[in-house]
Amino acid sequence: MKVLIINGSPRNEGNTAIALKEMEAIFSQEEIDFENIQIGNMDIRGCMACDGCFKTGKCVFDDIVNEVAAKFEEADGLVVASPVYYASANATLIALLHRLFRSSRFDKTMKVGASVVCARRGGCSSTFDELNKFFAISGMPIAPSQYWNSIHGKDKGEAEQDDEGKQTMRTLARNMVFLMKSIELGKKNFGLPEKEKHLWTHYIR
Repeated sequence: MKVLIINGSPRNEGNTAIALKEMEAIFSQEEIDFENIQIGNMDIRGCMACDGCFKTGKCVFDDIVNEVAAKFEEADGLVVASPVYYASANATLIALLHRLFRSSRFDKTMKVGASVVCARRGGCSSTFDELNKFFAISGMPIAPSQYWNSIHGKDKGEAEQDDEGKQTMRTLARNMVFLMKSIELGKKNFGLPEKEKHLWTHYIR
């Protein structure tokens, strides 16, 4: 089994990375393959709703988004992590997620999602909610922990002092592994849930 990790922080080895390392240690213990891609310093433009991806199956801007999409398709779980900026995620990460979830045509049903947020003080809950919406709209179960998936720290390395935050990340990783393994067993024994043809209801006709 494999987890794809997307780190939206622009800081190498920053506080967001500290949270993810706690998760990675558990994935290693559980013999789960993982790949960590840090995109916070990349030049990633936003979606322009051109719908070109409906024809080609990939984003018209052929950059890291299409590379991540191929890795996401092969993964059993996705971790999305971000520092908090004005009670929101890093805009570069959001640009990637908008295009990734919009343009990728593969079925994401029952891939396990987990979001991780890092802040000096406030804004974690709203950022956590923002990231979880990408999973919820795609039929992806959201992995829980013992608390909301947040860790705290401002200057580089401060998150190492947040013992509860680090424990929250380890618990999150264990729960994520359990969900992925349980879903894999469920798929083998029962298959995926039946899907109805999507009924599109627009507010203006």
